[in-house]
Formats: sequence, C-alpha cells, structure tokens
Amino acid sequence: MAVTPPVCDFGWKAPEFTLPSTDGRQVSLGDVAGTKGTLVMFICNHCPYVLAVLDRIIRDASELMEMGIGVVAISANDAETYPQDSFDNMRVMAEARGFPFPYLYDESQAVARAYDAACTPDFFGFDAGGGLQYRGRLDASTKAAGPADLRRDLFEAMKQVAETGQGPKDQIPSMGCSIKWKET
Repeated sequence: MAVTPPVCDFGWKAPEFTLPSTDGRQVSLGDVAGTKGTLVMFICNHCPYVLAVLDRIIRDASELMEMGIGVVAISANDAETYPQDSFDNMRVMAEARGFPFPYLYDESQAVARAYDAACTPDFFGFDAGGGLQYRGRLDASTKAAGPADLRRDLFEAMKQVAETGQGPKDQIPSMGCSIKWKET
C-alpha cells in the first residue's frame, strides 16, 4: 500500500543517530553531515518504489556530495518479516550497486521513529545548521521509473539548499511503501 509522508516542517532539527553501516563502521549524523547540508534517506532493498529509481538516487546523491551535501541512507524495515531487507542483504546491495554513501541499519527502528519516517523512499534534506529544508519526492516516478527527462525535484531542492540555505516553499511529498514496523 502506498504511503505519503507529511510536508516539510521547515527548521525542524535532524535527530542524532549512530548506526552500523554496511561497510563495517558505526556512522553518526555528524560523520555524514556536509558543509552545505545533509540528506538523510530512508530506503530498503525490496521496495518497488526504491528499486525503480535507485539508479537516480545514486546519481543525485553523487552529484549532491560534490556540492558539499552529505548523504546517508538508512533501512529500518523489520528484517524478520522482510528478509530481503536484512543487514547481510543490505551489504550485498550496497556493494553491487556501488553506493557512494553509507547504508545504515536501524534494527531497533528508533531512528526511523525519531525522524517520523513514513515510507521508502522518504527524503529529509537539511541545511548546514541541521534544519529541515526539504521533505519531498525524488521526482515524479512511482512504482516504475518515469521518463529520463523528469524534473529532478530532490536534486534541485538540495542544490538550492547548498546555494542559499533555504529549501523550496512548494514541495511534493514522496510516495512509497510504508516502513515495515515491528509488532510491539
């Protein structure tokens, strides 16, 4: 079932975290923060919305990193119910796809809850001071990648944040599969 997260709460501060990375390190928000801002992405291995645009996510992340935007991806799905999203499978995907950013595992789901992540993909774009400036979509793709010439909403928004410290006032929410929460 498709889920749409809430709109951007401008200035909301990025919650701190330290999580295991697929490359064997413990990675914190401070480790990935960029001089011009930070992009925190909630993704997973199995979601068709993520898989449809993963090449675009990697492309945009690489270009944003060159502009001084730090980038990190976090998977918080319940791997017992969705074994494709296990930490071992995350390692395989990150290596096979050549992720230029750390891919972190939020096994307890505490970080996803602190961010109020709703779906995969869910994008949180912060300014250099850690204030939220973008919570929108990558582009107009859905479960299938749209045309190659789609407007790059996330890239353009984070480029604006890098240049001005401000995100666009008009943002279209991301859409994707719900976070697979553990039963409590």
